[in-house]
Amino acid sequence: MIKIMMHGCCGHMGQVISELIEKDPEAQIVAGVDIADRGNTSYPVYTDLSACQEEIDVVIDFSSAKAVDALLDYCGERKLPVVLCTTGLSEEQLAKVEETAKKTAVLKSANMSLGINTLLKLIQEAAKVLAAAGFDMEIVERHHRLKLDAPSGTALALADSLNEAMGNEYNYVFDRSQKREMRSDKEIGISAVRGGTIVGDHEIIFAGPDEVIEFKHTAYSKAVFGKGAVEAAKFLAGKPEGKYDMADVIEAK
Repeated sequence: MIKIMMHGCCGHMGQVISELIEKDPEAQIVAGVDIADRGNTSYPVYTDLSACQEEIDVVIDFSSAKAVDALLDYCGERKLPVVLCTTGLSEEQLAKVEETAKKTAVLKSANMSLGINTLLKLIQEAAKVLAAAGFDMEIVERHHRLKLDAPSGTALALADSLNEAMGNEYNYVFDRSQKREMRSDKEIGISAVRGGTIVGDHEIIFAGPDEVIEFKHTAYSKAVFGKGAVEAAKFLAGKPEGKYDMADVIEAK
């Protein structure tokens, strides 16, 4: 039985993950940490991270960027593996992630979905065949109207995956409205749509002469990210220090 601390346990994703783990015979949340105990958990909740003394195998973090520094210090000091799902980290915090990974296992990924991370591998294989044959590559991402950043981090991760497969020879184009010229051969177009309550939709288009091939991932709820985080925690528990990502989880399956 893997013993988990849920960091950010009272928030939406903390509750999603708590419900998933309640049904998982291989894992158990033994403690939670949040800014306040809302009384919506079945395990002890600490508002002070340092007060948590339970025996823990791995931490799942879905909190806020301002809470990450203290968590990294806590996990580094205790050699405690951590699945870091919080986004929007500063350059200084990303550097701290790298330093913490020298002391304990840290898993960080742009997207925790098992489907997206499988897709990252699939489109690389497609690019090696199709882009090499002259197909143009475009990415269209759609999210809810409240999302602040554009393009999404996942769209950029998809573009990076395509670019890596092609030797990083491509540049990214986010806006075609300011110039009137034909598309270049070495570009990846990235378009963002915002509206309604779309959880997350990413489409990768390979457009060639007389044929189009499309890869698409649609998230219908945030539970897909929770499921990925739980699988990542199971993978990371007991691992030696180092930096890991969801590609390692996929590879281990």
